[in-house]
Amino acid sequence: MKKVKIVFQGDSITDAGRDRRNYHHMGNGYPKYASELLVKAFPEVDFEFINFGISGNRTGQLFDRLYGDAIAFQPDIISVLIGINDVWHRYGGGNVATTDAQIALNYRCILERLKKETNAKIMILSPYLLDCQDKEPIREDLKTLLPIVRELAAEFADVYVPLDEKFEEALKTQPEPKFYSGDGVHPNANGAEFIGKLYAEAIKPLVESV
Repeated sequence: MKKVKIVFQGDSITDAGRDRRNYHHMGNGYPKYASELLVKAFPEVDFEFINFGISGNRTGQLFDRLYGDAIAFQPDIISVLIGINDVWHRYGGGNVATTDAQIALNYRCILERLKKETNAKIMILSPYLLDCQDKEPIREDLKTLLPIVRELAAEFADVYVPLDEKFEEALKTQPEPKFYSGDGVHPNANGAEFIGKLYAEAIKPLVESV
């Protein structure tokens, strides 16, 4: 039986209330839905799913913990969804002003290490911001962040999932603007299931290639 080890990496969107004492716990977010769909789609594969998303993380924090929370496990596939906190934290109480240049460098260093120190296939999911009035200032920041992520994905990723575009398209036929998220960033069950389905579909070629 073929074995495939998948690591989910990111911030609170990936963390989604997981039990951090057990990295096999998927939480209530998209990793839960994606892993369930993949098990159904590939009954002949013995999956090991590992969730190391940590709420509040920025790109620099992910880089700092990359060895212990990714490289040491030598995954077959790793997915990365990170970046919204880098721009969100420019506002509010913390005011952590990570520049676009620093985000790009942090993200590049993460991907270079994964390429150099593992044989993992890499999936990148883009940050996104849905409808939420109190976060409108972030939307302008996201306009400069998304091209950075897209360019890095083109250079390093085996699969890229443009969640910003996918949500935008889906919301055109959804009359309720907060159907997927109450605060514009953290998906509710509808949003988590939506990402999970996109994830499972996009990652299938990687699973088949391992």
